Amino acid sequence: MSRLRIGLVRIAQEGNTHSPVLSELEDFDRTHYFGADDLLAALEPKATEAPGLLKNAELSGALKAIRKFGGDKVEGVPLFSSWAMPGGPISNACLDALQDRLRAALHAAGPLDGLVFSLHGAMNGERTDDPEALFIETVREVCGPDLTLAVTLDLHGQMTREFIDNIDILAAYRTNPHRDHAHTGFRAGRMLTRALLGEIRPVLAWRSLPMVLGGGTTIDFLPTMRPVYRYMKKLEKQDKVLDASMFNCHLWTKHDELGWSGVVMVDGDQALAERLADDLADKLWSVRHPQPPEMSTADEALAKIRSIRLRRRLGTVCVCDASDIVGCGAAGENTRLLRAIWEDGSDLTAYVPIRDAVAIESLADVPIGHTVTVGLGGKLDPENPELTVTATIERRAEHHAFGKMMVLRRGTTFIVVTERACLVMKPEFYSDVGLSPWKADLVVVKSLFPFRLYFALQNRRTIYVKTRGASDLDRVKELTFNGPVHPLHEIGTWRGEDARRRGVAQSSA
Repeated sequence: MSRLRIGLVRIAQEGNTHSPVLSELEDFDRTHYFGADDLLAALEPKATEAPGLLKNAELSGALKAIRKFGGDKVEGVPLFSSWAMPGGPISNACLDALQDRLRAALHAAGPLDGLVFSLHGAMNGERTDDPEALFIETVREVCGPDLTLAVTLDLHGQMTREFIDNIDILAAYRTNPHRDHAHTGFRAGRMLTRALLGEIRPVLAWRSLPMVLGGGTTIDFLPTMRPVYRYMKKLEKQDKVLDASMFNCHLWTKHDELGWSGVVMVDGDQALAERLADDLADKLWSVRHPQPPEMSTADEALAKIRSIRLRRRLGTVCVCDASDIVGCGAAGENTRLLRAIWEDGSDLTAYVPIRDAVAIESLADVPIGHTVTVGLGGKLDPENPELTVTATIERRAEHHAFGKMMVLRRGTTFIVVTERACLVMKPEFYSDVGLSPWKADLVVVKSLFPFRLYFALQNRRTIYVKTRGASDLDRVKELTFNGPVHPLHEIGTWRGEDARRRGVAQSSA
């Protein structure tokens, strides 16, 4: 008897509809790309699935589950893995190329019984608000309706009818900051393998809530959201329940049905799945009122930093440039925070990143140690003002994701200029160019949540600063919706809008 075959593939990026910088295929290939053979090697237990990103992620977790629950009856078939840094909408050419790559890989893999598809869920496109639904349609086009399709998603994914109608199994992260990539893949791989072996018959129920903001910080281990995550874990202990996921949406995703969602997977009992999906939706709706904390202005943040001298001596302060979060798809070239640091006039030692390929190129032949005057920022996003800087070139480096890098020093401020988007999430961004975060009063990060994990040793306080830019939370007010959404509109219940969003009669919602 021939073994069952499960394909493994990834196309992942978190997008920002407000960024004017389109994402291209080279952005995916430069950050992370493995073809079938390289991916197979990368998924082995002692290998690294996504160098520079994660040692183990969804696909290695899925393969582990396939081998554990499938034994010699099921084999994993790697196709490819393509993962881009967060950015603007993917261009039409990029979307076409990714679809062609997916189509070709599916054909090359031969007959598949199942597929684990690792996506993000909040990708934007130049010509479509839902590129990931098109990728799923491509899978169905090549493999047909009999393929059992399992999808893994970030918890900021956007659920739509077009997407849900074409998948069989779904599992999403259940941590924020995200630290369960591999386990999410394992959950999806376990359900898929057991389904193909006839041990379970997964059915899915989902709810789409008219709610774009809520949950406070949305961090899983803090009081507002902790009861929801605990409820999902408790839910899975019930008879027949296979899995539960929630999505608190990506505020910078252009979609007219943007909102929070809940998904429940049950073994063979659709009525039970629907009832539990209602219960999960009620839990999510109950946390709609706590809103994100107020952001500090740059001046307020600097005053706070000056006041905590002892903490700064024991580490550093992580200042999130909340208006220019590269981890949320912003361009990374906002100069407003840098200007505020200089205008503050203090002697705080500050590390500040900024993206500017033009500046990197213009100073390429200037020797280390020379003082230069250069305009930074304002090249990609017309909303970002250029800032003229006179500083000394301290050192140069090169990184596979950030491209060419250059450190400029002006007094006690060290500017790390990058050729490409400066996703400052880990201390290594600075230490790799000779800057120790331990010696800084403040380090600017371009990540919404993950930096809290990676800077845990050095960070003595976290401050979010709003300066105006592509990743401001209130940019959600600029989006167009098909109906009312909380908290932008007065709305008493989620049920009517959920029924409309899912295209079902309210009496059966």
